[in-house]
Amino acid sequence: MSIGETLAEERLRAGLSVTQVSLQTRIRETVIRGMEADDFSFCGGNFYARGHIRSVSRVIGIDPEPLVAEFDATHGGAPQPVSAVSAFEPEQPVAFRERRAPNWSAAMALALAFVVIYGVVQVIGHDGGERRTAQQVAGTPAPSASAPAPSASPENGGPVAAAPRTKVEVQVEARRTTWLNAQDDKGRTLFSGMLRKGDVKDWTAKKRIQLVIGVGGSVDLTVNGKELGSPGQGEGVQRLSFDRNDPEPA
Repeated sequence: MSIGETLAEERLRAGLSVTQVSLQTRIRETVIRGMEADDFSFCGGNFYARGHIRSVSRVIGIDPEPLVAEFDATHGGAPQPVSAVSAFEPEQPVAFRERRAPNWSAAMALALAFVVIYGVVQVIGHDGGERRTAQQVAGTPAPSASAPAPSASPENGGPVAAAPRTKVEVQVEARRTTWLNAQDDKGRTLFSGMLRKGDVKDWTAKKRIQLVIGVGGSVDLTVNGKELGSPGQGEGVQRLSFDRNDPEPA
């Protein structure tokens, strides 16, 4: 549901005419009718359009901020969306290791130990007429040259690479009445309007889904099969963005 459709529907629900709203807001009737038709050219610019949206919303008894947020999102005035990491994970300082000078004494001792071991192996090989590997000296039989090395596969417990995601999936469940706007990576609107408590919406996009939520903590989010809870509890408008790699591992 667009901004104009929401204003018109809530005005009728409040039992007010365009003339009554005009008298209470001191906004001309032609401007109000244009706004209800999603034509904000009569407002005299985006600054005045936001003020008119707030004035009309207060008179008809609804929260103006979700509608102002949608106006910003569709008219180029909204700030860039935050990433999923900053929305759900606290910032953590990165610990850097102190760079230490190389220990040349230990390096020389290690090199000398290798030379001694190599000499002992050479002597044993020449004296006994047989050269044995370190594994054979320890008493463990060496593997047969003809035996193939085990391959990494699901049958013998080898690692299996997870297939990369080809799309991003977002599910929203409303915890209370709120306004919400969802767009894909090409800017196409997937949903725009009011959600009532208990409403559930699912969207899928190829690369990215961006959300503008009217009230923080008003919805539960599930992104790519992982439940993320309710972002922005106790805060105002939330602007979030998710791609195929979200949520990132902690």
